[in-house]
Amino acid sequence: MKIQLISVGKVHEPYMGAGIEDFTARIGKYFPVAWQIIAPPKNAAAMDDKELKKQEAKLILQNLGNDDQLILLDERGKQLSSTELAQFIQQRANESSKRLVFLIGGAYGVDETITKRANFTWSLSKLVFPHMLVRLILAEQLYRACTILRNEKYHHQ
Repeated sequence: MKIQLISVGKVHEPYMGAGIEDFTARIGKYFPVAWQIIAPPKNAAAMDDKELKKQEAKLILQNLGNDDQLILLDERGKQLSSTELAQFIQQRANESSKRLVFLIGGAYGVDETITKRANFTWSLSKLVFPHMLVRLILAEQLYRACTILRNEKYHHQ
């Protein structure tokens, strides 16, 4: 099973990039993993929120396969403990999912076409975080889940 991490926005800021890259490399010891940063449309500043989300949705959908399991990160989603996340990933692996795609939407969220396409909507917290911080938290939590699955000592209960 492969893990694809997609984020709409700018490339990793240097102050967060090192941490994101470190945890992503660690995940790579367990699953093939890659980041894809989708730049917002060029005329994004001239669009209203609804139109921007529609345009971003088109870009996101171009990067999804029919068989991809899409996990949308959204503060209105279901919260999981680290152990529950590990179980979630293991279940998808057991179901022979070829690719898990974790999506961090744009600054205004995602269009309803993406919400409907998502197989699961996951909330890291009821709090709203900057995109760069969400990328770091996502990478760290996925690494933590991998270590839980292998019964390694990174995660302490």
